[in-house]
Amino acid sequence: MLKIAIIVGARPQFIKLAPLQLALKSLPVQEILIHTGQHYDTNMSEVFFRTLKLHQPHYILNHGGKSHGDMTGAILRDVEEILLQNKPDFTLVFGDTNSTLAAALASIKLQIPIIHIEAGLRSFDHKMPEEINRILTDRISKILCCPTQNAIQNLINEGFNSFDCIIKNTGDIMKDSSLLFEKFAKKPPLQLQKKFTICTIHRQENLNKNALENIFQALEIIAQNTQVILPLHPSTKRYINPSDYKNITFSSPLSYLEMLYLLKNTQSVLTDSGGLQKEAYFFKKPCLVLRENSEWSELIMHKYNLLVGNKTHTILESFANISKLCNFSYTQNFYGNGDTSQKIIEILKEFL
Repeated sequence: MLKIAIIVGARPQFIKLAPLQLALKSLPVQEILIHTGQHYDTNMSEVFFRTLKLHQPHYILNHGGKSHGDMTGAILRDVEEILLQNKPDFTLVFGDTNSTLAAALASIKLQIPIIHIEAGLRSFDHKMPEEINRILTDRISKILCCPTQNAIQNLINEGFNSFDCIIKNTGDIMKDSSLLFEKFAKKPPLQLQKKFTICTIHRQENLNKNALENIFQALEIIAQNTQVILPLHPSTKRYINPSDYKNITFSSPLSYLEMLYLLKNTQSVLTDSGGLQKEAYFFKKPCLVLRENSEWSELIMHKYNLLVGNKTHTILESFANISKLCNFSYTQNFYGNGDTSQKIIEILKEFL
């Protein structure tokens, strides 16, 4: 029997965990689930634990709301203690959060091999904390589960072929999650017009007065003709006053299931989120990316998503011409067939 420590800390990681936990039931595996407390969507708890019968975390830490250094150091310290107590065969981490890097560092210092889900992604922007987290986690991981061929090529370009690691194209586990949770989607408590667009803003690069003024000026103009639904992230809320914008439909943060409902019914997406860019593609919605770069380069290259930055005129011009600028074919399959979890299971079988 394999013993695997699985570390989650942010809402997207719980969402990615769900299909993997279901798949792991087919293996003789003992899971040690560690929730770092970075943040969590309580609205998902019933679906996770009652409907899907997923395991509750064995350890719940309390490391949300801290600076990058403080959070990373505290998680590293506490996860190290848990790993020492449980002595797992592997540590499994998702994505690019502080929880990801901290758990990977704790693991490698104890010589416990790391499985990194979503390995190889690069935005090539070292100002992004997430980029640093993913680069460092990749470098110390033993099994690199890449969501795309581009991700594999990034690792090859960085010399990973000469490292002692296993590189596999497993597809994107968020495709598994979208297929799993789509049937649970629920309408949010909002007055929805027939046509609307959804927008999210929370990236560090946009959390400054100038960038937010530019973005919200564009959104306010767009909202004169198309309903703009904007679940307001707590970080963004510190910088703006919603009452200054009369046309935008603001809401408190929505659950993943409510966001899925909006994604299925929206006309388009405007976001600086990494995950939402990809989910827009899953649901065949054009997406304007409010950033200068994206880790999902294949979506930019094939014009399913457009990089528009945070300048008012670029956002407005791109939105007005979205039907001409975006690729609406959705014929390419970049992220697999929703069987990523099963491919990870096949890798683990080799170690039983």
